[in-house]
Amino acid sequence: MDAVTDAEFDTSVLLSEKPVLVDFWAEWCGPCRQVSPILEELNGEHGDKVTFLKMNVDENPVTPASYRVTGIPTINVYSKGEVVKSIVGARPKAVLLKELAEFI
Repeated sequence: MDAVTDAEFDTSVLLSEKPVLVDFWAEWCGPCRQVSPILEELNGEHGDKVTFLKMNVDENPVTPASYRVTGIPTINVYSKGEVVKSIVGARPKAVLLKELAEFI
């Protein structure tokens, strides 16, 4: 999964033609490390329908603050510049697949 920064967010996420899933995470976050390989798998399986990106909240504080990301991991799905789905906390793959079914 590619990383996205505050500077690239508008272009890479909000102006994207297809839905974009952004994983807000940090190095020190244990649950983030649990979710990361699952999202990598989903990216491999569904990357043609949804763009998968990750954002380090410690290195990029502006975007998470603007979307009120207070707990991590937070997974937001953006479509046409709007948040259409928000998942806070780690989930097993089966649960993530169910919650993201309308996009993938």
